[in-house]
Parts: sequence; C-alpha cells; structure tokens
Amino acid sequence: MTGPILPAARSTLPQALRAQSRWDAIDGVIPVLLARPVAPTGPAPILIWLHGRTVSKELDPGRYLRLIRSGIGVAAIDLPGHGERYDQALQAPEATFDVVRQARAEIDRVVEWLRRPGDFDPDRVAVGGMSAGGMSVLSRLCSPHGFAAAAVEATTGSWRHQRGRAMFLHLAEDVIRALDPIEHLDTWREIPLQAVHARRDAWVDFAGQQAFIDALRNRARSPGSIELVVFEETGAPHEHAGFGRHAAEAKDLQRAFLIRHLRPR
Repeated sequence: MTGPILPAARSTLPQALRAQSRWDAIDGVIPVLLARPVAPTGPAPILIWLHGRTVSKELDPGRYLRLIRSGIGVAAIDLPGHGERYDQALQAPEATFDVVRQARAEIDRVVEWLRRPGDFDPDRVAVGGMSAGGMSVLSRLCSPHGFAAAAVEATTGSWRHQRGRAMFLHLAEDVIRALDPIEHLDTWREIPLQAVHARRDAWVDFAGQQAFIDALRNRARSPGSIELVVFEETGAPHEHAGFGRHAAEAKDLQRAFLIRHLRPR
C-alpha cells in the first residue's frame, strides 16, 4: 500500500459485502468496517479482525463474505498508521512494535463499542489477526478477557524468535518481554485457538509459532482445542502474505473453526 485508503475505495468491494456493511470510527479514532450477518435471527456472534502491516481493513473481502454468509459478523479495524489513519512513519518495519503495542491496547475499545447497539452477542466474540495484527491479538490474550475463541495467521506468539527483525532491534529486552506472549503463559486463559502458518514463511519464523503452540498445548486441559494448520509451500510472496494457492483453503478452515466455536444460528 502506498497511501491512505479513502472512502471512495470502498466502492471496489463486492456489492454483497457493501450491502451488509457500514464504516465508522470508534471513539472518533479507530476506523472500523462493520459487516453484519446475512439474515440474522438475533444477536449474532462476531469476529474482531486485525490485518497485517502496510495494508488495510478493506484487504480481505473474501474472508468477510464467508463469515457473514455463515451468520458471523465482522468488525475489521485499521491498524494504527494504516488505512484511513495512514501515517507513512508507521509503515516502516522499525515502527512495527509501536503499531502492535497500540493495536493491542485498542482491542478492548472495539469490544466496548460493539456492546452498545446490542446487535452482537457479548458471549460469542472471537478475536483474530494476521502477521502484526496477530501479534497484537496473542499478546492481548495474555491478560483477562471475555473472548470465546481466537484465530490467527502468519504470526507468532514467541517474539524471541523474531529478535533479529527490524521491529525489535532498537528495543530493550525488558520492553519486549513485557508484551511477548510466550513470556506470559501463566496469565493465558484457555480458549479455542486456531493458528495457520506457512512452514517456509520468510518474515515470521515458523519455529517461533510452533514453540508457542507447543507451550500452550503442554499447559492445556484440552490440547485438542489448540489447532495449528501448516502449509508446506504456498507460492505467496515471501511465503507469508495471504497463503497464495492455499488462500481459499485457509479462509474456509477459519470459517469452519469459528462456526464450531461461536455457534451461529
């Protein structure tokens, strides 16, 4: 992405998605695309979704359409410095930690905003994200929360495996450890979790996510509720963005996971 996403860009999304969606700004600050389920029969479950670095919440209409057609709403937000709140400085790899940290803090504001109209079931809220968005999600899940499930892609819960990346090089160890999920498993509340990853991901080390998932399973009362889906080769750029030839399969797997655990009517 080379510049801000303007409202006019919404017109490029599929009509079936636009008909079920509205755009807003939570507390006037956090841009959100809110997509309601097709033909709802009462308060619906919903997924809060955080995209990755350098893109925007409008990136993923295929994911959103799958979910709203299955009775699950979507609240997709722009990460700090992205989309409708574009800031060139926050696009840089060195700024990623600040983006992750701020997005982590904003997740609760999204939850509170969703409670106000009463269209969504507060007991059936899932949270998820990919890459930098997924890092924010996994870090947030190490503090008390009310989420029913979580789904992440191409991300990691073991930041020590990413220490050589630009986002961490300028930071003190104690700053990183304070938010690194694998350092805070004592405060992790067990919920169904699906993680999808490409084994050859050049940007987010698969070994780190495998270590995090193994650590969660070793502590879990129900290890089977923690799913790790691994694609050996995807053809995606850097084996990271979107899972290439497996993109549709990854979205279908996520939809099936959320249907199982959010039980849309």
